[in-house]
Amino acid sequence: MVVHLPNGRAPDRVRDALIETVRCLPRHLKRSLTWDQGSEMGRHHEFTAAADMPVYFCDPASPWQRGGR
Repeated sequence: MVVHLPNGRAPDRVRDALIETVRCLPRHLKRSLTWDQGSEMGRHHEFTAAADMPVYFCDPASPWQRGGR
């Protein structure tokens, strides 16, 4: 999924946009989120708590680990 971030990629804005996006998903699609390395996910623990969805990070220089391609 692509999440629109019209107000920037600050960690709190990314967290809020992702929480809003996953609220619309059926439960069977909310198993986990895999992300590249990046400071925009600095509040991933807060996202996990709010969405009940763990976040995993790709190894450096390994974007294919995200899947969805």
